[in-house]
Amino acid sequence: MSNVFMNILEQHLGDDNFIDNLSNQIGGADRDQTRSAANGIVAAFSNVISKNAASEQGASGLLGMLDTDHDGSILDNVMELVGGAASGGAQQNSGLAQNGAGIINMLMGDKQGGIINMISQMSGLESGKTGNLMAMLAPIIMGALGKSKQQGGLDIGGIMNMLQGTQQQASGNPAMDLIGKFLDKDGDGDFKDDLLSGIGGNLLSGLFGGKK
Repeated sequence: MSNVFMNILEQHLGDDNFIDNLSNQIGGADRDQTRSAANGIVAAFSNVISKNAASEQGASGLLGMLDTDHDGSILDNVMELVGGAASGGAQQNSGLAQNGAGIINMLMGDKQGGIINMISQMSGLESGKTGNLMAMLAPIIMGALGKSKQQGGLDIGGIMNMLQGTQQQASGNPAMDLIGKFLDKDGDGDFKDDLLSGIGGNLLSGLFGGKK
C-alpha cells in the first residue's frame, strides 16, 4: 500500500518552483538547503506526531485537530499561499506562518528550539530561516495528514501505521534516525554532544540529500 501522506508531500517538496517560493518567503535561501531543511522538518513532524498520538489523550487531540482544522483544503491553493500570489498576498503568508507557529507550539513545546537548531546545523540553512520554514510548512504537513486521513478513511490506528510507514521508508537515513533519537533526549539543541560523539563531521554534508 502506498504512503499517501508522503506521496502528497513529495509532490510539493520535489517541485523546484515550490521550493523556490519557500526560499523567497523565508528571506532568500539556497534551494538545496531549503529542500534539505524541509525534508528534516517532515521527518521531525512524523516523529513528534507519532509520539504524541501514542497516548489516548494525544490520539484524541490529533483526531480533533485533523477533523476541525486540517482537512487538507490548504493544499488546494498551496502554491499561491507560499508564493504570495493569491489575494491577500503577504497577509496570507503571515497568516500561514502564525497558524504554523501555533501548531509547532502545540506539538513540540519546549523542544522546538532544539529541533530547529539541529535541522539548521544539518541542512546548512541558518536557524532563523529554518524556524520560519518550519512555521510555513507546519500547516501544509498537517493538511497532508488530514487529506490522507480523509482519502483513506483512517482511524487513529491507520494514521499511526501511515506515520510509522513514513519512518520505515526513511529507515537507514541518518537524518531520520538522529531526529528520532533527539526527540528522546532533553531537547537542549546540543545534538552534536548528545548524538554525534564519535561520528565524523563528514556525515553532516548532504545528510538530508539535495535535489532528488
